[in-house]
Order: sequence, then C-alpha cells, then structure tokens
Amino acid sequence: MELLSNLWLGLQVAAEPITLLYCFGGVLLGTVVGVLPGIGALAAISLLLPLTYHMPPTSAIIMLAGVYYGAQYGGSTASILLNLPGTPSSAVTCLDGYPMAKKGKAGLALFVTTIASLAGAMSGLVLLVLFSPAIAEVGLKFGPAEFFSMMVLGLVAASSMTAGSAAKGLSMVVFGLLLGMVGTDVNSGVARFSFDVPELMDGINLIALAMGLFGVAEVVRCINSADMNRKPEKVALKSMVPSREEFRATLKPMVRGSALGSALGALPGVGPSIAAFMAYAIEKKVAKDPSRFGQGAIEGITAPESANNAAAQTAFVPSLSLGIPGDAVMAVMLGALIIHGIQPGPMLITEQPQLFWGLVVSFAIGNIMLVVLNLPTIGLWVALLRIPFAWMYPAILVFVALGVYSVNNNTFDIFSVAALGIMGYALMVLRFEPAPLLLGYILGPMLEENLRRSLLLSRGDPMVFIERPISAGLLAVTLLLLLWAVWSTVRATLRSRRQLALAQQASA
Repeated sequence: MELLSNLWLGLQVAAEPITLLYCFGGVLLGTVVGVLPGIGALAAISLLLPLTYHMPPTSAIIMLAGVYYGAQYGGSTASILLNLPGTPSSAVTCLDGYPMAKKGKAGLALFVTTIASLAGAMSGLVLLVLFSPAIAEVGLKFGPAEFFSMMVLGLVAASSMTAGSAAKGLSMVVFGLLLGMVGTDVNSGVARFSFDVPELMDGINLIALAMGLFGVAEVVRCINSADMNRKPEKVALKSMVPSREEFRATLKPMVRGSALGSALGALPGVGPSIAAFMAYAIEKKVAKDPSRFGQGAIEGITAPESANNAAAQTAFVPSLSLGIPGDAVMAVMLGALIIHGIQPGPMLITEQPQLFWGLVVSFAIGNIMLVVLNLPTIGLWVALLRIPFAWMYPAILVFVALGVYSVNNNTFDIFSVAALGIMGYALMVLRFEPAPLLLGYILGPMLEENLRRSLLLSRGDPMVFIERPISAGLLAVTLLLLLWAVWSTVRATLRSRRQLALAQQASA
C-alpha cells in the first residue's frame, strides 16, 4: 500500500501541466541532441543548467532527466542510418544497425530499436521502483577491487565483439587501454604520452574518438568504393514492422539486455555505455551462429539498445540514494540538485518524496512520449537515405566537425577527429573492429584508478582481488570466458583441419 501511495503522489506531481511541458521539452531536445552526431547529453544538460535556476526543482530535474534518456533513443538513429554514434553508448549499435540499413532494412532497425528502448527503460523503471533501497545496499558493497574485476570482465567480454579472431579483439581492447592512458595522471599530476602537446593534457576527446573511428572512417571507405556512385535505395516504410520470426528473435535478447542494463546501471560509475557493450558481447556468446553479428543481426541492436536505456533509468539509483554519480552527466544533474538546495543521499527519498516519486513517474510518461515521437518520424529519418551520397558525405563531415568543436570550443579536436578517422579507416582495411577499442578507452582510466586504489588500500597485496567474494566471483567468470575463447579457437582449428583432410581424401 505504501508503494501505491508513493506512486500516486508521484503521478500527481508528474501530471501537472507545467511538469508535463518540461518533460516533453526535455525528451524532444534529448532526441534531437542524440541524433546530431558529437553533441551528446552532457553538453546539452550543461548548457541548460543555468536555465534551471529559476525553475521549480522537480520540474528542472525532470527536464534534465528527459534530455538524458531521450538522447539514448536519438543516439541510435544516426548510428543505424549513417554509422555515426550520436552517443558513446550507441556506438555498439553501429555494428549491426548500419549493415541492416545498407540491406534496405533501416525502417525495421529503427522500429525495433524504439520498441527495445521502451522495453529496457520500463524494465529499469520497475527495478528502480521496487528495489531502490536494496540496489543501493548492493552498490555500497562494491569497492575498488570489485569495480576493477568487473571492468576486467567487461574488457574480456568485449574482445568477443569482433567478427574475426578473438586475438584481434583483444589487441583492440589493449590499444584502447593505451589510448585511455593519454593525459594527466590522476594521482601524481604528471602528463603521460602527451608529447608536450597542451591539448592532450586532458586526454583524447571521447567524442572525437567515436566520430573518427565510426563516422569519418566510414565516409572515407564509401568514397573509395563503389558506394559513392551507387544510387541510394528507396526503403519501403511498410517493411519496418518485423515479421513473426524477427519479432521472436528479439524477445530473449531484449529481456537479457534489459536485465543486464538494469543491474549494471545501478552500480556507481558504470553507466549505459558499459551495459550496451556487455549486452552485445553476451548475445554473441549465446548465439547459435555468431558469424551473423556484424552483418545485420537484429539481436545486435535490440540487446544493446534495451541495455543502455535500462541503465539510463537505474543510473539514478546511486546518484539519488547514495550521492554517487554514475558518469559525468549524473554529476551535472547532482550539481543541479545541490544548486536548488537539495542534498542527494540516503535521506533524499524520505525528505523529498515529491521530487523522487515525481521523477520516477515522469520516467514512464517521458518514455511513452518518446515512443509517440519516434515511431511516426521513422519515415522522416529513413528519407535521409534517399539523399545523394555526393551531398550527404560532405554534410556528415560538417556535422561531425561542428559537433566535436562544440564540446570544448577547440579547433584541435577537429584535427584530432580527422587523424582518428584515418586511423579508423586503416583499421577497417586491416579488418580490426573499432568497438572493442572504444570500450577499452572508456574503461581504461577507471580500470587503472580502481587498480591503484585497491593496491593502496591493501598496502600492495594483490590477493585483495581474490579474498573479496564478489571480486573473486567476477574474476572466475573472466577466467571461464578466456578458457571458452581458447577452446572455441582450438575447436574451430581442428574442425577446419578435419574438413581439409576429408576434402583431400575425396579429391584423391
């Protein structure tokens, strides 16, 4: 009964006309920001923050939250249509979403993505409502050792995202870790691998890295291929509704992605990006035919999209109930709360029930608004594919340059995205997947920080990672994944040798 009364209180707050207007404005802006490559929710929320000074606290947070999870919806659109990840968490959607668009299934990909996003968001919302105190308690049990082990697990799982060998995937993860080390060391303040370039003191720009590896590299590839002269295919809008087989193929990945995203998003410091990458890796592991991934597998977009949207909802658990931001966006939103005189922490739910439950109910309303906004506009987005490529590619490069420049107002980032685009094209020619590199870059600084913190707390004893039960369990799963990868490689080699021997015997 207490839960129902809390939800009723939240509905009264969220259903006020002015609050609905702010919620709609937030999700609409978030969708647009997600579609435009390179801008992202962080820049949009930072720009909107001064506008919230004269707004009611609840309306302000609901609007900023709408921008945050609205960007998760919009980020997949550019990923599917143009191979440009609107947000870092939607980079993994490029792997199968863009091949689907090239096969004339852009409408289907966008439709399934919208449904998967809604399913993931609602799953995360249910978890947020029912288990917020319990999730906060579990989050408190995660120390530096547990976070380190979990990130090692994520990196090993990421090595399986490549279409080729696991060795290539692992090498890209390591390369991403090395790129993540560029910049100022957090503990000592010493610049590492910056080569006396002042702009590299803060590290490589994440947006420039994602845009270069995916967007610019794809433009260069298309210009150097027959795609430049190929007439864009007309996509029939009636084909966007999935068939019975396609719908059935999306159900289990959607459930698994929603569950994984809900769990990972509730952990401090994890966020939607890691959830999306891990969901994709899991789907590839459990698939009967992993070779379909990277070629337009529908599971390759439903699982990560449901995961990142679920994580976007549950990311508010550690932020509101513990006062620990999951990522930079959550840190800015906590700043907005503090500006309005509201202190995040364990007492927030009891001291500010109208704000907490109004925010929770607004999530449900906002996600329904997003579906109503996104489904009718699928035809509009698909129409982008009818623009001649000779006009589209220069426009893409201009949007990428504007988006990257808008983050720091620094022209160095434009040159960075050009150089990273050339590197991305070289990796594409050599058949190296960029997605594991991006995850290695995202997790690298957090991995190093938690490793050093764990060793400092244990006075240099590495056994701390095995003595703590949660950390030991995560490392055990990591070891099993490595053994499975080795066994799969050996089995594939033996099978190919056996088939070769049979072919030689048949020819003899």
